[in-house]
Amino acid sequence: MAIGSKELRPVELDTFEDERLVDELKKAKEELFNLRFQSATGQLESHGRLRAVKRDIARIYTVLRERELGIRATPAPVEAAPKAAKKSTKKADKPAETADETAEESK
Repeated sequence: MAIGSKELRPVELDTFEDERLVDELKKAKEELFNLRFQSATGQLESHGRLRAVKRDIARIYTVLRERELGIRATPAPVEAAPKAAKKSTKKADKPAETADETAEESK
């Protein structure tokens, strides 16, 4: 059984986009820094957490590198693209209509 965060299992890391992986990596590195600081000052209660966070960081790096090499597929952003496209077309239509209306009113 793998030690680490339940959220950062390899199966779940496959569903994350690259941006989210980088964010998770940043959070894990900050947590590792805080844990090392606590260890140095004698305030660390669970020493196993250091090992778990290091493994999480290694998992994230592995997934990112495998995607870079083409070993793992990058998940397609299914939900984000249609919402962004709808918003941009609505915004583009509204100024065009107002511009036509103002041109007609000025004549």
